Amino acid sequence: MILAPIDWTILVIFFAILLSIGYVASRQAGKSTTNFFLSGRNMPWWLLGVSMVATTFSADTPNLVTDMVRTGGVASNWLWWAFLLTGMLTVFVYAKLWNRSQVMTDLEFYEIRYAGKMAAFLRGFRAIYLGFFFNVMVIASVSLAFIKIAGVMLGLQPAPALIIAAVIVVFYSGLGGLKSILWTDLFQFSFAMFGAILAAVYVTKSPEIGGLSELFSHPNVVDKLSFFPSISQPEVFMSIFLIPIAVQWWSVWYPGAEPGGGGYVAQRMLSAKSEDHAVGATLLFNFFHYALRPWPWIVVGLASLIIFPDIQSMVDQFPDVSTQYIQNDFAYPAMLREFLPAGLLGLVVASLIAAYMSTTASQLNWGSSYLVNDFYGRFYNPNATEKQKVRFGRLSTVTLMFFSVLLALVLQNALQAFQYILMIGAGTGLIYILRWFWWRINAYSEMAAMIGAGIFSLTFIIIENFGMTRLDNNMVEVLGMTTTVSYWNMIKFIGVVVLTSASWIIVTYMTHPISEETLRSFYRRIRPGGPGWKRVVDKAREENIELVKEADLKWDVPTGIICMITGSIAIYSVLFSIGNLLYGHMTEALIAIVLTAVSSWLLYKYWNKLKMR
Repeated sequence: MILAPIDWTILVIFFAILLSIGYVASRQAGKSTTNFFLSGRNMPWWLLGVSMVATTFSADTPNLVTDMVRTGGVASNWLWWAFLLTGMLTVFVYAKLWNRSQVMTDLEFYEIRYAGKMAAFLRGFRAIYLGFFFNVMVIASVSLAFIKIAGVMLGLQPAPALIIAAVIVVFYSGLGGLKSILWTDLFQFSFAMFGAILAAVYVTKSPEIGGLSELFSHPNVVDKLSFFPSISQPEVFMSIFLIPIAVQWWSVWYPGAEPGGGGYVAQRMLSAKSEDHAVGATLLFNFFHYALRPWPWIVVGLASLIIFPDIQSMVDQFPDVSTQYIQNDFAYPAMLREFLPAGLLGLVVASLIAAYMSTTASQLNWGSSYLVNDFYGRFYNPNATEKQKVRFGRLSTVTLMFFSVLLALVLQNALQAFQYILMIGAGTGLIYILRWFWWRINAYSEMAAMIGAGIFSLTFIIIENFGMTRLDNNMVEVLGMTTTVSYWNMIKFIGVVVLTSASWIIVTYMTHPISEETLRSFYRRIRPGGPGWKRVVDKAREENIELVKEADLKWDVPTGIICMITGSIAIYSVLFSIGNLLYGHMTEALIAIVLTAVSSWLLYKYWNKLKMR
């Protein structure tokens, strides 16, 4: 037995509380799809913001961060830190636009922005593609982390562990819909964050580590601490910092960091009781997600380099775990099992299970909302009653979980899944940003972007798997060209972005624009403003048609971008001030705190201007 009786008692109490919250919150869920998927559109900003951050805090998140820290140091976190720019753009530009749309899902957007059979086909196709196939991949990747936690900390085999967790998640998410998920997310995130901090404190204070000062001065760790990669290694600097901060954040569609908003983030914004609550929710989410959460995981990841300097050391320590699952991301649960005592181990295990379940439940509800609203109710059974739709939603929840479990059993590590998801979404991000503000984009543009990203990503993956020879010293030969792994990763990423972007721009100009009637209807509903709609507004005026009131013609996107920049600086400053305080670098910490104060004041100033428009 790995866990003591006290640990199992804590787990039982945790599950009892979780199921009780889900049941109590579920009473109104079955009445309509609006209640089941959007909680009646009356949710407050703080609950929605916490739910967003709980959804992105899964059991695989600390594993992924540990993998990055072990392979590329703290600086490698820029692969996901760069998405803060996407998040803050959503806060100050797109949150209110989504709330104005009043759609059930973000896929419903297609038939208010575009028109005709292609718009309908795009909506239905993406409902299957994202709601089922892509969603299954995401849930499978987080389920992989749960497998590793269950194996190393509970002593359970992969299949039984996933089946037990799946039954519990499907029960409360299928019973109570989004409202049940929001309230369980509040409990689970609080529990998971407490467990992560507690684990980091206990690991660093252990005799083997000897405290923070000993940790950060250890030879295995000292070269991993920099917040930024060294420019003296240009291929590393470009691949893990320059490309993410300059290209990746706006060009890649990634769950929870969709350019222009989307997915379960859009679902939360659509559930808000007002535009202000939608903005407040996404701002709270980005603050928690990027500024407060990373350091407990980073600290444990750095400590793991002392205890398990390489993968073989973990294989030797855990002979009862299949070597398929022992990669660098395995180090996080391995550290917890090695250092946490009875009682505390059960508490932290429960916190990781909470993180897994909150993400899985949200993904299931989000994916099910696509399948119900954008496929079943739109195409298969347009006359379905609300009860029939809710029933189909519950059935699709079970189906998604079933196939996710099957896929999770063949994956190997969290970073592998993360990189594949990035590749599949590369090059599509720009169209999701521009479609609100440029009238010329049409349904064919989006279809070209999606198909192009899939084809070009698959092409590079095939080249990588069948045309690459690995040499010594991190060198590879690809189709006769010898280069480093970092440069090859940049080539394939930039290649997919450029080819995909070029394909949808060409298709946009080769196809007919959307009808004036559809464009005007969208403009009245959303009021996007800006030079990208000038042609539509001017043409309407020539016909003596006023699309919106004069006061609504003011374009507030430039002010929103200023808020985005100052808000990003403020959150990055908080992130680095915490890091410098942990490192004991007091001067740098003070500079970061001052920068936080200045940027926060500027944000407050411009945000007030934005709210007055």
